[in-house]
Amino acid sequence: MRKGVLPVTAGLCVLAVTVMMIALLSGGRQESFSPPPFDAAAQTGAPEVPENAGYGEMDAKAFRFSAAGELEVQDGKTDVWLTNPAGNTVWLKVRILDENGDILGESGLIRPGEYVRSVELNSVPQQTTAVSLKIMAYEPETYYSAGSAVLNTTLKIA
Repeated sequence: MRKGVLPVTAGLCVLAVTVMMIALLSGGRQESFSPPPFDAAAQTGAPEVPENAGYGEMDAKAFRFSAAGELEVQDGKTDVWLTNPAGNTVWLKVRILDENGDILGESGLIRPGEYVRSVELNSVPQQTTAVSLKIMAYEPETYYSAGSAVLNTTLKIA
C-alpha cells in the first residue's frame, strides 16, 4: 500500500502545479479596449430647450456641461439635452442609471460645440423612478478619463 502512495502523491502535485500554471497564464490576458462610439444624432450648436426641461449648465471643475434635470419617458427614450460647450477640451457622454446602478440607456460621445437631445432607453421602468445621469468626460484621441459628474433626478413615466 505504501509503495502506491508516493506515485499517486507525485501525480497529484504535478496536476496541481499544471492547473495553477494554466490559471496564472490565462488570467493575465487583458481584453482589448473598444472606445465608445460618437453619437450619430449629435448636432452642432446650442439647443433650443423647452423651459420645463430644467436645463442648466454645470461646472465639474475639469469640464463644463449642460443637461436637463426633468426627464420623462416618451416612445422609449428621454430628452437629456446633453450639451458639450465649445470651450471644453473633452468629449462627453451620458449614462442613465437606475437606483441599483444598472444602465437604462446611454448616449454616444459628443465633441465640444455639440449636443444630443435624446437617449434611447434599453429598459423602461414601470413607474416614475429615481435615476442618476452620469456625465463622463474623455480626453480626445486617447480616450483617457477626464473625470465624471453625477446628477440625481427622477425619470417620469408618461
